[in-house]
Amino acid sequence: MEVLSSRILIRPTDPDASTAFYRDVLGLAIYRTFPGGTVFFLGQGLLEVSARGDGTASPNVAVWMQVRDLAAAVEELAGAGVTPERGPQLEPWGLREAWIRDPDGLPIVLVEVPEDHPIRTDVRDQRH
Repeated sequence: MEVLSSRILIRPTDPDASTAFYRDVLGLAIYRTFPGGTVFFLGQGLLEVSARGDGTASPNVAVWMQVRDLAAAVEELAGAGVTPERGPQLEPWGLREAWIRDPDGLPIVLVEVPEDHPIRTDVRDQRH
């Protein structure tokens, strides 16, 4: 299978409220709109808010968003009225995380990768 593109689809109970949350509160840039939906840039992926769902957020699904500065992101969100479900903390696996929820309760994990974390380690030969 050759995957050319991908995106996460969410079906909110109130598409207008969810679109406003992702656009205005989280500040995600719009990739494209179409009748009945909006597709947002989500770092290296895309997030589509379209149609209408029953509002049941699955406990098995979360959106993972890496941010440059977790404390600044949480402060910015607080200014927009978003209270973290779990404030910034260093996890046992070495990432700094905070958790928020979208209007339908979908968990969103905000992640900062510390400079010394293996994900950020540059394994290239540093000799020139």
